[in-house]
Amino acid sequence: MTNKVALLGDSVFDNRAYVARGADVLAHLARELPPGWSAVLLAVDGSVMADVRRQMERLPADATHLVVSMGGNDALGVSDVLNAPSRSVADTLLRLAEIREQFCSAYASTLDAVLATKLPTAICSIYDVRYADADQRRIAVTALSILNDCITRAAAERGVPLIDLRVICDEDDDFTNAIEPSEKGGSKIAAAIVSFLTGHVFRSGRAELIVR
Repeated sequence: MTNKVALLGDSVFDNRAYVARGADVLAHLARELPPGWSAVLLAVDGSVMADVRRQMERLPADATHLVVSMGGNDALGVSDVLNAPSRSVADTLLRLAEIREQFCSAYASTLDAVLATKLPTAICSIYDVRYADADQRRIAVTALSILNDCITRAAAERGVPLIDLRVICDEDDDFTNAIEPSEKGGSKIAAAIVSFLTGHVFRSGRAELIVR
């Protein structure tokens, strides 16, 4: 029996442009998958959640498993709120609450469309950004935790394994810039995908946190 995992989403998987002559996530994955497995990259650098639905249209008929990384570029698209003037902490929190509600709704809807394939699926959290400025990094990481809550809840409610990239890509050299995985980071991501594919009990119907 042969198995094929399809990678959906953004540059977390489609990081070829950021590793120069090094190995990207797909190359790492191809080397680490056990015999009888293959991988196909449907993810496209710069994609937002709405694009994942279009990526699904290219899903090979022989795909057996899915791994999805989405939401990071959607978060980037609303990041201006972090620099917006505010009358109070409460006012800022209300703005973030609105963003969170919209993000949660879009994420859940997109994930349900993916799960409609009935294929074993894992999703990824949004990793912590690595801005050079310490305060900017702290602000962004704190804001992302609000959106990552949507992802965690979606996984728990649907019994979907969650690959926590915040824990996996935990060093600065896991990134080539503030938001793109390096060759080293890509290797860690690929290893976590293999862990999901070879270690998760798919029939359990339980969510699982994958951190290595």
